[in-house]
Amino acid sequence: MPKTTKTQSLPFLPFTRPTIDDATIAEVGKVLRSGWITTGPHVKALEDEMRAYLGGKRHVKTFTSATGALEVALQVCNIGPGDEVIVPAMTFAASSNVVARVGAKPVFVDVDIKTRNIDVAKAAAAVTKRTKAIMPVHFAGLAVDMDGVYALAKRKKLRVIEDAAHAIGTRWKGKLIGSFGDLVCFSFHPNKNMTTIEGGALALADDAEAARVDVLRFHGIRKDAQGNIDVLEAGGKYNLTDVAACVGRGQLRQLEKFNTRRRELVQRYFDKMKTNPAMLMPTRGLGDGGGHAWHMFAPLLPLEKMNMTRAEFIGEMAKRGIGVGLHYTAVPLYTYYRKMGYRPGQFPNAEFIGARTVTLPLFPAMKLTDVDRVCAACAEILTASKNI
Repeated sequence: MPKTTKTQSLPFLPFTRPTIDDATIAEVGKVLRSGWITTGPHVKALEDEMRAYLGGKRHVKTFTSATGALEVALQVCNIGPGDEVIVPAMTFAASSNVVARVGAKPVFVDVDIKTRNIDVAKAAAAVTKRTKAIMPVHFAGLAVDMDGVYALAKRKKLRVIEDAAHAIGTRWKGKLIGSFGDLVCFSFHPNKNMTTIEGGALALADDAEAARVDVLRFHGIRKDAQGNIDVLEAGGKYNLTDVAACVGRGQLRQLEKFNTRRRELVQRYFDKMKTNPAMLMPTRGLGDGGGHAWHMFAPLLPLEKMNMTRAEFIGEMAKRGIGVGLHYTAVPLYTYYRKMGYRPGQFPNAEFIGARTVTLPLFPAMKLTDVDRVCAACAEILTASKNI
């Protein structure tokens, strides 16, 4: 029987895991026993608390997912058949899928190789007379060039629908993402910086558009003072439950602590990650990266200097009890988008990133020694990969 190594005997370290405290779990129990578990007082409280967190000047509407929030944001902007929306080629497929779902065309542009965020100059070149909006994605929690995006939007008369799924708690020049701008969509999936189990939110400023969000997220219904309903348009059903909102309230109270811990762990990665051949590390963004929420830590493998595939690297990490994710494949390479005419080679930076990215463990409950373990495993595997 082969000898078990110390590394193999350690508990499995996933690439992410939610942190839900006992107080929140107890509060969820109260909600379940209350007899009111769907949309109710906890949803209203979460929306109010998020509004206060963002500075109190915005409407905040919760959803069952960020995907739903993005789709409704497009509808609020009256985007549909014949329209175009500019989307980065490096993101999760939901960003472009919602554009297609409302009947518009997602127009992909390449991203910056270091930030992985949309290249504003390329976005400007992609604008046509049919372009109605731009959808920047704050990749991994790093704010996009907000000055550049909003200057482009003003110049070309475009709406901005920010995909801030990764960016709750991210700051741009000291201001929280979602506290300013046009329409901003957050995700509260279990792997995000805060969770409602599944869920999302939309932050916006316009009173009339906020009222329309209420209609669109629940069957197109509007009620009068007597409780009579009318259906104004064919809305969807995206209302959050009180059970989910209760979890979210507990998470929001800890969000800044969670994000501070993420930054501490990322600093440890930068201090300890020494591999040969070297991996391309993610950028910290402006200044010292203090505004980066660090939803993910995803360096790029130096595949050209390795005698090993990415799948083999992930397998070697798994043998050492370490989980690795993949975020993401370049969206235009998916079958659905190839049918639209997109083809390999059009978005070289996104394709380069998509072929080499690995998402390493990062979540608030991690210890600094967990980071050390990941760094040691990466160094061992990459060194060995040169000699296979």
